[in-house]
Amino acid sequence: MSVDEVVRYTYRLRPGKHAVRALESEWHRCRFLWNEAVHQQCSGGKPTFVRLSKMLTEARSRTEWLREGSQVVQQQTLRTYASALQRSFKVKGCGRPKIKPRKTSPPSLEYTTRGFSIRDRRLRLPNGVSIPVVWSRELPTAPTSARVYRDTLGHWYASFVTRRPRMSAPAATAAIGVDWGVAVTATTTNPAYDLPYAGHRRRCAAELARAQRKMARRRRPRGHAPSCGYQRARRISARLHKKAARQNAHAARLWARRVVADHRTIAVEDFKPKFLARSTMARKVADAAIGIAKRELIELATRAGRKVVLVPPAYTTMTCASCFVRAKQRLALGERVFRCESCGHTADRDRNAARVILAATVELDRVSVDDVRHCPPPSGDACGAVRAENLRATALGKS
Repeated sequence: MSVDEVVRYTYRLRPGKHAVRALESEWHRCRFLWNEAVHQQCSGGKPTFVRLSKMLTEARSRTEWLREGSQVVQQQTLRTYASALQRSFKVKGCGRPKIKPRKTSPPSLEYTTRGFSIRDRRLRLPNGVSIPVVWSRELPTAPTSARVYRDTLGHWYASFVTRRPRMSAPAATAAIGVDWGVAVTATTTNPAYDLPYAGHRRRCAAELARAQRKMARRRRPRGHAPSCGYQRARRISARLHKKAARQNAHAARLWARRVVADHRTIAVEDFKPKFLARSTMARKVADAAIGIAKRELIELATRAGRKVVLVPPAYTTMTCASCFVRAKQRLALGERVFRCESCGHTADRDRNAARVILAATVELDRVSVDDVRHCPPPSGDACGAVRAENLRATALGKS
């Protein structure tokens, strides 16, 4: 019996001037409701979805400007706000929803099946808005919801949520460990599956620097509207950033498919590169796109039914993969070769860490269930992954 999975299909939109004005007007109404909900939260109220829905009904009865918009989109905005607020109470480190400014908040509209339809291969929205869609591929089934948004380049997209039969993954028995780095984005226990540093942003660094210098020259003082030349330079800069991001995502997706297809157990270093953004390696870390590769690997492996274990990165670099004895001193970043003083084992620093990560995962299968935690992961990770926590001494060979 085949099991369906919920997926998103994103397509480019080609809206005309009338459609763009209608979408922007709809977004301003939704942004106004979001900010009003934030004010209710700051004033000590309880902005639950039921209470916000009642307030929306009263506001629409009094305000003609709100009645001109779609009630479906406005309700979805309040439902998204209530979900974000509830998540902020449950997930540690997740901040509460904030006000969305007019100038810096990109438009994003959520539609349910009552708010949109697809006829004659065009997206039909309320108030007579019809938008051509660039159908790069066919939808497997009828969509259940749609999100219309605009990116930093001013391009409009439609993201449809639909169902499709789950693809059966090929049989595999091997296991692999993944260690993240900068010189090599992903170092694995098998060198054939390494993800090399591509340097997509580095190749366009000179062109990006010219566009940013042009932006700086044409930037007007605060309080003055930006010139057309400044807007053109900003679009060129945003286009270069987006091109590099798409290249990184494409390379990471192809690499993740290869790893998932040939391995049943995948041990991933639970590395968060956010702190490196404040170091001297910030530019190269951003170019390596570790977060994108990690997200693609976990998501594809979880969909394929593989076992994914997130291993804490603590002491993985200092532990020998042969005798599992921890070094007494930390290795400097310039030391790329690991040497064990106990058994004399010598290996590449990142390769040794990947083997330690895989060994910890194998050991977790033998120890008690208290050493792993099945939980909804934080934002950025895929559901269904196993997060290792508080490894025992036997897992890393501690004395």
